Amino acid sequence: MEIQANNLQQSSSHRTESVAGEVVRQTSRHLGVVTLVAIVVATIYTIWTPASSIPGGAARSIALALSTEVGPQTTSMPPTATPEPRPIIGVVSGHLGNDAGAVCPDGLTEVDINLEIANRVQAILEQAGFQVDLLNEFDTRLTGYRAQALVSIHSDSCDFINEIATGFKVTGSLESQVPQESTRLAACLTDRYAERTEMQYHAGSITFDMTFYHAYREIAPDTAAIIEVGFMNLDRDMLVNHPDLVAQGIADGILCYVFQEPFGGL
Repeated sequence: MEIQANNLQQSSSHRTESVAGEVVRQTSRHLGVVTLVAIVVATIYTIWTPASSIPGGAARSIALALSTEVGPQTTSMPPTATPEPRPIIGVVSGHLGNDAGAVCPDGLTEVDINLEIANRVQAILEQAGFQVDLLNEFDTRLTGYRAQALVSIHSDSCDFINEIATGFKVTGSLESQVPQESTRLAACLTDRYAERTEMQYHAGSITFDMTFYHAYREIAPDTAAIIEVGFMNLDRDMLVNHPDLVAQGIADGILCYVFQEPFGGL
């Protein structure tokens, strides 16, 4: 009888444990379902609930979570285009870095007139998109120098010579391997300078130093010219009080040459 009682007790204990285990399993299953439903409901509520009804801190947290992507982000930037080099123009400011050039009794010097004009020519051509090298009279850069054009700016004597010692003059390089190009540059300068300043061409005073200008032998055999912008005596008003017109006339001549513009009715 005692053995039978023990067996009954063990069987009852096993049934109790089995029932308890089943209750735990069912409870866990229900809790899982409830948790899943809660998550789904919260997600739907988050999506459809107006932002104004969500507490500020919670709204910010949700927005941050939704806007954050997993993994590193890379931004593809377009390659930077390499700018093309600008065409080069050389402008020699006569006598600069060497001497005063012609000097008037009141102290006005050719080198100062030339530099004032050369600076303005440089500004005009740079505005037009060119790289402009402003060079001294005997600039070390002149050796083998290459450019689309090189123009040397000078002024004539301040002495009173006669009533007709007025006007400008231009000569092209005789050292160029393409003399027709230097001739065209000189022609463009002559045409545009006369048009802008309304000054006369004074061919009778072209000197040896102009025709065989030293820079012609120093630069690469390209296009070059020299211009005497006027006499410091009778043309003083134009040179001193209207350097903008003088500079524009020179720049116009250079642009005429570079862009192959017609000149003199041609």
